[in-house]
Amino acid sequence: MNVSRPPHKDAAQDALREPGVSLWRQITRALEDEIAAGTLAPGARLPTEAQMAARFTVNRHTVRRALEELQRGGLVRVEQGRGSFVAEDVLDYAVSSRTRFSEWIRRHNKEPSGTLLALREVPADHTVAAELGLRTGARTVMLERLGLADDRPVSISQHWFPAARFPGLLQGLQNGGGISDALAACGLADYRRQTTRVSARLPSAQEATLLRMPRNRPLLITENINVDPQGVVVEYGIGRYPTPRVQIVFEP
Repeated sequence: MNVSRPPHKDAAQDALREPGVSLWRQITRALEDEIAAGTLAPGARLPTEAQMAARFTVNRHTVRRALEELQRGGLVRVEQGRGSFVAEDVLDYAVSSRTRFSEWIRRHNKEPSGTLLALREVPADHTVAAELGLRTGARTVMLERLGLADDRPVSISQHWFPAARFPGLLQGLQNGGGISDALAACGLADYRRQTTRVSARLPSAQEATLLRMPRNRPLLITENINVDPQGVVVEYGIGRYPTPRVQIVFEP
């Protein structure tokens, strides 16, 4: 005699049977447990909504509600057009008298790299001229780049330098050297941070795309002044950092 058996249920399906608790919240807890256990590692891409809906035998709206909760809690980040990922550890960006991008990233045992976004001579607008102590319209070298840590975007930075003081700087940066090396080749062996101003705002569509971050999470904005050993301003910079991955720490 054949005895029929009930359909097999996996552990995930069995877990979603807690009386009095909504299904989306049970999915949230299940994914939280997997993240905490390391089953879902930092930076790992989560299955698609359709795949998770099939796994938990729920509709996609229920899965989406769970992902929204995980995103609000900082455990998951959603990249538009790419999917959902387990959030990585937050990097402390330590602001000190000699803040250098490569050193910052290596302190977290990650590999620094960058993508050039813009490099050219531009006339100083009113703000840049005032910060560099130049007249409006004076020539400056402007560098903009996307900073990466282990190929994950962590910053968009813009830097302005007085072109007249550093006549070979544009070419040095075009050759792929770092800022410190390019300035050293122009005769400036050392410089230090004089001031850092910090603010926050929501990212533009372009910034969110470059930094692979949601538009409803703020950017940290730093405005920086670097000076030579005599206290003369040599650089004005603006940094933009995604709060899901970076926090700013001021060191004495």
